[in-house]
Amino acid sequence: MKETKTRGAKADSKLGVQKGKNASKGAKIKRPPSAFFVFMEKFRVEYKESHPNNKSVAAVGKAGGAKWKSMSEQEKAPYVEKAAKLKSDYEKLKAGQVEEDAGSDKSKSEVEEEGDNEDEGDD
Repeated sequence: MKETKTRGAKADSKLGVQKGKNASKGAKIKRPPSAFFVFMEKFRVEYKESHPNNKSVAAVGKAGGAKWKSMSEQEKAPYVEKAAKLKSDYEKLKAGQVEEDAGSDKSKSEVEEEGDNEDEGDD
């Protein structure tokens, strides 16, 4: 059997935080889903219950897209509101991450080099 290779940075879908060997480089926050993808989370579960023998991802996507297009604006409103809330939470997290990054202008190696130089002057 052929083994599949996994990538080093796996993302936790709920938290938007990277895991793996690249996590220490700085966690990236995942972008929030659009209203359609918020709708699809619920639709996939419902579709799977009503079509238990379906194994095709494409069929679920096509059915979800068709239903989304046929929905009125009033029916889409709860998904749009949830997507807007997720986006505002994302913006807050991103703003906090930018502030953290701006607070540290020097890289770790520059800070370590300064610490090494200070020790040499004490002799």
